[in-house]
Parts: sequence; C-alpha cells; structure tokens
Amino acid sequence: MTDSKPAVANLLDSSPAYTSSNGAAYLGDSRDLLEELPPNAIDLVVTSPPFDLAHQKEYGSDWESDYLEWFTEFADKVRPALAPHGSFVIEIGGAFHKGAPARSTYQFELLSKLVNEHEFELAQDLYWHNPAKLPSPAEWVTRRRIRTSDAITHIWWLAKEINDESAKDPNAHPTPEADNRRVLTEYSDSQKDLIRTGEYNAGKRPSGHNISESGFATDNEGAIPDNLISATNTGSRGHYHKMCNEYELKKHPARFPKEIPEFFIKFLTPDPPYDSWDRGYLDRPIVLDIFGGSNITGKIAEENDRYWLTFEKDEQYIDTSEVRFMSEGQVMRRYDDDQTGLEDFPD
Repeated sequence: MTDSKPAVANLLDSSPAYTSSNGAAYLGDSRDLLEELPPNAIDLVVTSPPFDLAHQKEYGSDWESDYLEWFTEFADKVRPALAPHGSFVIEIGGAFHKGAPARSTYQFELLSKLVNEHEFELAQDLYWHNPAKLPSPAEWVTRRRIRTSDAITHIWWLAKEINDESAKDPNAHPTPEADNRRVLTEYSDSQKDLIRTGEYNAGKRPSGHNISESGFATDNEGAIPDNLISATNTGSRGHYHKMCNEYELKKHPARFPKEIPEFFIKFLTPDPPYDSWDRGYLDRPIVLDIFGGSNITGKIAEENDRYWLTFEKDEQYIDTSEVRFMSEGQVMRRYDDDQTGLEDFPD
C-alpha cells in the first residue's frame, strides 16, 4: 500500500482499490476493466479462473457450453490488451461429470476454442502437480477405489503471436517473450558428477539426438525445467493466511501457490535492470491477473520488480488481498478494535 500511484495505475480511468510501489488492484468486472487498458499494453496475463465444477448444478445441465462461452468473453478482451510479445497463462482445473466416473473434456474444448476461434496460439501445455492435494473425487478414489487421485491441473500457455526471428537474426527477440535460463533448476547429483568428471558416452542416441564430446559436461548453471510444476498450496504459515485468521478476514478459497505465478513471471518477462527494455508500454514489464482473488500474482510480481495489475469483482476478496502488502502493524491498525501492542509490530 502506498500514498502515491505507480505509473501502471495511470493506464486505467478507474480508481484503484489500493496500490503498492509497483502495482494497483481494481474492484470490478475484468471485462469492463480490460476495455480501459491501452492496446498492446500488457506483457503477461497469469490467472486462475473460478471453476467450482464440483457443484455442476449451479451451471445447469449444459454447464460446459455455458462455461466456455463465459470464459471466452474475457479472452476476447485480453487479446487486444496484450502486447505482440505477450503471453496469456491460464491455470484451469479438471472435473468429473456429475455422478459418473467419467472426465469432462471442457478444458480441452476451451483450449481448442481459444486457438481455433479466438486467434490465440498455443505456446505450450504445462501441468501443476499438487502432492498435498487430498484424494479426489472421493466417491471414485477413496470409496469405490476405481480411479486414481486427481492431483494434476492443466496450465495453458497461450500467445498472441508466435515467431522466432532470432533463428535468423541473433539480435532479434522471440515472440512470445521467453527465456528458460531465467528459471533453471538445480542439477541432480548425478549431473553434477557428470560435469565434474566429464565421463559419459557421446554420440548418436536411438532418439536421434547427437551428443557431443562436451555437451553434457558443460555447466550451464542449472537444468532446463520440465513442463511440470510441483508445488503445494497449503500456505497455512504465510503472512496472508496468518493475518486472515487473526483478524477473521475472508480468505479466498482457491488460492494457487506462489510457485505458479513466480515461474511464469520469471520465464516470460525479463529480469531487471530494465536499461535496455524497449518492448513494453512502460519502463518495465506489466503483469496482470484478471481473476485476482488473493492477489498472489501481484505480490510475486512486486517482489520480482515488475509492474502489476489485478482485477477482482468480489469486494471482500480484494480488501483482504491488501494485507499481502501490509506489515503486521498496518494490519493491526486497520482491523484491531483495541489497537494495542503496536510497538511490537512496527511498519
């Protein structure tokens, strides 16, 4: 929270619910707020749309078609706001059909619709594995034991445009903006030994790969990550969870873990310093979450020195999300009626 508006808050005519050094949160329907943005202004959209598909009766008998039509209204507003090099990342859960051990294909139909009818390109499909997720759906997994636990969520990485001029010109930028060197993972112990000893079998593999004499022995400061992100979303010891519990604030029920926005923010937007950043609308990349929820996307963008915007239509959720940007003392002054013990909670 800050008294002065950051540059990114000037992109919209609406007044923000709150701001930070690098970002602004807005209360309202994303379809309306997206229309306030200048064309080609956003470098990355990372979001997790609401999908309470365990209660399909709320969507009616044709809930899949209704959901697809509902979501594509947002997608059509995202596309003009996205920069040519920008990405649209959607974390979207699966569902079983009501009363049957058969999977819905709605998220694949959504992907097909976005690519074939709404002019997005599929850059890559990724997956979130939640090892702490309780076995579900309970009827088929823990009671009748005829299905495995549903612990994987799909992530669609879409792009406004895809080309790679850098294949012809080493000084050109790929579209969409991406660099896996920003998200390298630690080498395995065996790979560390291989780099140290340089002992391995070079030559052609049955897969068609041709391994050079030095290819596996080169230290590239980390391993290229897989398209599987493993992370839990328990978060019970975090600042947001602690403040919500202590002051009986309304927590968002479907928070995704920080590792998801963190991975894509680092992978799909450049790191500071931004002295040579000339592709964006402002002097650093802008990250947007159109279904802000608890605003973990904004918080991670802030920590990584990107600009951020978040849109959320539930006033309680957006009010509560501000505690991510407040010290314990600031939260106490706002929510504690007694206002005691402030000396223990400095700003």
